[in-house]
Amino acid sequence: MEDGVLKEGFLVKRGHIVHNWKARWFILRQNTLLYYKLDGGRKVTPPKGRILLDGCTITCPCLEYENRPLLIKLKTQTSTEYFLEACSREERDAWAFEITGAIHAGQPGKVQQLHILRNSFKLPPHISLHRIVDKMHDSSSGIRPSPNMEQGSTYKKTFIGSSLVDWLISNNFSASRLEAVTLASMLMEENFLRPVGVRSMGAIRSGDLAEQFLDDSTALYTFAESYKKKISSKEEMSLSTMELSGTVVKQGYLAKQGHKRKNWKVRRFVLRKDPAFLHYYDPSKEENRPVGGFSLRGSLVSALEDNGVPTGVKGNVQGNLFKVITKDDTHYYIQASSKAERAEWIEAIKKLT
Repeated sequence: MEDGVLKEGFLVKRGHIVHNWKARWFILRQNTLLYYKLDGGRKVTPPKGRILLDGCTITCPCLEYENRPLLIKLKTQTSTEYFLEACSREERDAWAFEITGAIHAGQPGKVQQLHILRNSFKLPPHISLHRIVDKMHDSSSGIRPSPNMEQGSTYKKTFIGSSLVDWLISNNFSASRLEAVTLASMLMEENFLRPVGVRSMGAIRSGDLAEQFLDDSTALYTFAESYKKKISSKEEMSLSTMELSGTVVKQGYLAKQGHKRKNWKVRRFVLRKDPAFLHYYDPSKEENRPVGGFSLRGSLVSALEDNGVPTGVKGNVQGNLFKVITKDDTHYYIQASSKAERAEWIEAIKKLT
């Protein structure tokens, strides 16, 4: 990493004029967040833009886009808003922590406050958010949504914040109300729940470091539409559902060469096991469906030489490349953002081939 660089990597940014989403290479320095266009998997200099961090406010998690739960929102002193999407909750929180540190560089107390908040509660390893949501949907012992009124409006199929906190404690998912609020916030972050009405939406938009789920009898929430009950019978499951049913082992943004036009585009790669598949998604699209993927059974993965452009690779692309050859002899050329990241991906894939 260059001198003065606190963090760098891919994030997906919302455009200012046309609100489309594009992958950019971001470099965080003490006072500035720079972002670059990509050409052939490389950043194009000079930077496409810069975000001045002095006086900036950060909202994380930002839940303004239901289909993009991994957002960070930055608001500058001049009230310009930037929406940045990471590839995982861990990566989003790492960016948020570093950006907050850069904003409050002269206020160590603020940075410490964020650090304590981020590490205050960890989900026990034997409990998954999916299991909690499944139990919430249970017809006999789950949460029962009902019509609720707020400021003269009736919202169907909702529940109040304090009743969810009570339910999480009574079902032994949390030991205290503070833990339950943190857990409910995680469920919102991961797009299982969403706020409804003025009170709960107001808490989301406040943008401070406090928890954004309200343990309150006037704050309303509902199940996010993106939640679908798991299909129970295997006969009903399509091949693609089977492919996507595996446990996520690793995910991240990588550049990939297209098969036909041989152009390079940033994709969000998700590696799953049981069954072993590598899928890739277009981060500029709203829907969370892969644009491609392949089984890793019988595949070969190897690093490519960093000197010169390897055979099969088009364009001025050098460094941090690796290749996956599938069982049916399809060649995928992929570029990581560093040698260390490339080594991590190769090792993770090899374990599943």
